Amino acid sequence: MRDDTRKWIEADRAHCWHPFTRQAEWCHPDHEPVVLVRGEGVWLWDSEDRRYFDGNSSIWTNIHGHGHPRITGAIRDQLDRVAHTSFLGFTHPAAAELADRLCGLFPGGEMERVFFSDDGSTAIECALKMAVQYRIQTGEPERRTFVAFANGYHGDTLGAASLGGVGRFFERFRGCGYESLHVRSMEELEMLDDATTGRIAGVVIEPLIQGVNEMRPWPGGMLAELRAWCDRHGAHLILDEVMTGFGRTGAMFACQRENVTPDFLCVAKGLTGGYAPMAATLTTGSVYQAFLGDAERAFYYGHSYTAHPLGCAAALASLDVFEEDQTLERLPERIGQLRTGLAALQSGRKVVHEVRQCGMIAGIELRRPDGSRFDPAARTGEKVCIAARAYGLLTRPILDTIVLMPPLCATGEELDHAIGALDRALEETIDG
Repeated sequence: MRDDTRKWIEADRAHCWHPFTRQAEWCHPDHEPVVLVRGEGVWLWDSEDRRYFDGNSSIWTNIHGHGHPRITGAIRDQLDRVAHTSFLGFTHPAAAELADRLCGLFPGGEMERVFFSDDGSTAIECALKMAVQYRIQTGEPERRTFVAFANGYHGDTLGAASLGGVGRFFERFRGCGYESLHVRSMEELEMLDDATTGRIAGVVIEPLIQGVNEMRPWPGGMLAELRAWCDRHGAHLILDEVMTGFGRTGAMFACQRENVTPDFLCVAKGLTGGYAPMAATLTTGSVYQAFLGDAERAFYYGHSYTAHPLGCAAALASLDVFEEDQTLERLPERIGQLRTGLAALQSGRKVVHEVRQCGMIAGIELRRPDGSRFDPAARTGEKVCIAARAYGLLTRPILDTIVLMPPLCATGEELDHAIGALDRALEETIDG
């Protein structure tokens, strides 16, 4: 191990606290963390100069690959002008242009307003607070309940967490946030009585596919059915496109796959191409109108780095790359290549129980050859992902489902590398 690698690891063990991490294991002397130092395209290098395919797009954020000259150049240009200005009582060109272009991604003009924030959780928080305040200001203060779906995940801030359907993350915080109820399907939603539906402010869903629920797609047409249900019952439809937005499902936004327009659209992660932390909550003109008038009707919510100029510059450049590289037009071929490779993996490995794919999002569920689940205490998915590092692949599991969500720019050859690395890791750990 190089001296600088050792120095960074020692400092990390002494002072850093990592998300979703068993810190006692992380800090154990036998654990050697991967120290990532640079990236180019779909590749990352660690401090020991080992190269890895970025198999989960750096936690689902990177769209066009690392070090894209169009995006890094835009950030440098903005940095030469000004790094940060307040958005409270001021504006700046990049924010105005970005809001215009985001709304323009809905050519019917349904999305009219953009509220910028910091990350996926805050994008959801904005939508929830707007939805509640909207009801107060339109004469329906009793509508304060939100419907979410079992096993869903919408962030870790308190309001977003109160909608979470994953017990190990959120159960200890029940009762601390919004009043919410969880359903498993459209059938369960349809069974709610009139008294309950009359209290609902909005329904929140990850469209087309749930992420933290081991990458499980919704039935085709379900989102359109949900839009119709919300219209019948006067509920707002809030779409959490933090993971699915910006090409991940094959369309710019997942909702466009079913021609659905929400009342609130929450985006983050890929908004800047994965280059800066930034989020946005898009909404309709009718929602916005309810906040006009005297000072008491204003939306009192914000962040110091709202509409951060560097983030806006990166996001604008990312949208440029979508157009210049014809990213969406090229996606069907890449999606097909990913599907073909994963089908070959499944046919060749008995422990691959199921492959769930939606566009460039895939979950590879591992089970014993007889279909029974591995003992959770064995942490089989973790072991496979750790083994895959030796073959040049970085990714993380959700329980025993391996996530493969590559940058959209990945070539067929690069996808083959990632799937081949996973295949070798499976052979080494559980299917030799």
